[in-house]
Amino acid sequence: MMLILPVVYFIVFKYIPMAGVAVAFRKYQAGKSIFGTEWVGLRYIGMFIHDGNFWNVFRNTVLLSIYNLIFGFPIPIIFALLLNEIKSKYTKKFVQTVSYLPKFFSTVVVVGMINNLLSPSTGVVNKVLEIFGYQSIYFINQSSWFRTIYVTSEIWQFMGWNAILYIATLSNVDTQLYEAAEIDGANRWKQTWHVTIPGIMPTIIITFILSVGYMLQVGFEKVLLLYTPSIYDTADVLQTYVYRIGLVANNYSYSTAIGLFQSIISLVLIWMVNQFAKKFSESSLW
Repeated sequence: MMLILPVVYFIVFKYIPMAGVAVAFRKYQAGKSIFGTEWVGLRYIGMFIHDGNFWNVFRNTVLLSIYNLIFGFPIPIIFALLLNEIKSKYTKKFVQTVSYLPKFFSTVVVVGMINNLLSPSTGVVNKVLEIFGYQSIYFINQSSWFRTIYVTSEIWQFMGWNAILYIATLSNVDTQLYEAAEIDGANRWKQTWHVTIPGIMPTIIITFILSVGYMLQVGFEKVLLLYTPSIYDTADVLQTYVYRIGLVANNYSYSTAIGLFQSIISLVLIWMVNQFAKKFSESSLW
């Protein structure tokens, strides 16, 4: 009974829409058949391979995803480990609650907060810079700052929420292992390194595999609300490019081909990382 709704969700919103992939190989016209009116084969695949704009947004997506993975993936783990060291039950609950509240903020609210904080005239960040004798910086309108702003906001918004899984796993680590390590003379650092981290390592591996699979799924809403044409060179990513090509320019077949390419790359990445995890550890997705 509990599985009915999730199964229906995946069937309706995940599996049935897969039939639309046919549009990537056919010429689609609005008002005609959803599967296209003319077979064009790999025409659209060839278009994006030779499209300079596509490779620029693909590079932006990969770089943004790598930065987000490098900085965003370990921080929830570190946060969970630090939270686990807090002895006071009420303090721990308070910190944990405050940390995952940003997850429930809508993307529009988060972007509004970013704009207010980084405003060149009234933003707190620029006010602090002026106090120390620096000139105001128009962060939102400078390409060099976009990736820093995006990754930092992602860490702040999802750090506490992503740490919940690790906190739950930490609660299942056998306390007798800590007692045995303490008897052997292990301090808190050695207990963390030799008991805590190995205890949550299977969870870390699984979440890492899933994170790699979602590498190219950069948050569309936040990027769309943050970027402007003046910073397309670093801010334009696959999702925003597909949005402009498909919904703005009404080139549905071309945008579908790009989305298919993105899905294939994600599948290859998750398969490679899963094989690597299976070879060097006992944890994997399959």
